[in-house]
Amino acid sequence: MKTTTNLYLSSMAVSDLIIFLCLPFDLYRLWKYVPWLFGEVVCRFYHYIFEGCTSATILHITALSIERYLAISFPLRSKALVTRRRVQYIIFALWVFALVSAAPTLFLVGVEYDNDTHPDYNTGQCKHSNYAISSGKLHIMLWVSTTYFFCPMLCLIFLYGSIGCKLWNSKMDLQGPCALSRERSHRQTVKILAVVVLAFIICWLPYHIGRNLFAQVDDYETAMLSQNFNMASMVLCYLSASINPVLYNLMSRKYRAAAKRLFLLHQRQIQARHGQRQLCVIDHISTLNESLTGV
Repeated sequence: MKTTTNLYLSSMAVSDLIIFLCLPFDLYRLWKYVPWLFGEVVCRFYHYIFEGCTSATILHITALSIERYLAISFPLRSKALVTRRRVQYIIFALWVFALVSAAPTLFLVGVEYDNDTHPDYNTGQCKHSNYAISSGKLHIMLWVSTTYFFCPMLCLIFLYGSIGCKLWNSKMDLQGPCALSRERSHRQTVKILAVVVLAFIICWLPYHIGRNLFAQVDDYETAMLSQNFNMASMVLCYLSASINPVLYNLMSRKYRAAAKRLFLLHQRQIQARHGQRQLCVIDHISTLNESLTGV
């Protein structure tokens, strides 16, 4: 589980898990948008964590894609260039960059009331502040967030397109009795790479469209359209956090093997504990019989 690829996957799994921790707050906002009952700190921190982990996940996908591109296009050079220590530094830098770039969210969201002078707590909403909208800082943050989507998307298209061309053209160099099976393996890899890019675009494009649409809400009809669209985009967003490990497990045989060994080890530990408990019960019964019979 300590290969460079698995380090990326493990870090991505942490990011996806943290994103799932934000799901109850999103479900509450869909169920009962007003009032917000969890306070100012939770409102700001929930938006910040979601924004930071979303950016971290996208950066991890891009970094892992670059590693795969190097491994397939320059296998000898990548072995010397990509090491566990360097990958650990890269993962740390990705997290720092994602969390720092999401920091403005802490100052752009909050609990807003219909009347700020005499706030009625039954009208509190966890949303972008009026100051963020009037100052234009919200639109700047949206542009930054949108850049987090389109730049990695273009990068993924280029990388996986290059990988696909490399694998597809390499079939001309395949020789020997196993050439057909290796050609099928290459084609299957190209298909998986295409699924990764499509899943990334399908799951995240509606999310960013919904965010920009929500920032332009100024009437009831637009608000209803934005709410319905954001519901669908939220489902796709959390679906992306679910399918990322599945897609990358399909691409990493070593990760699947390590996960299987880990699962079997856990099962063996449970069986060993169960066996120890049975032995303890048997010993206790034997001791009790001896004390009763005096033998």
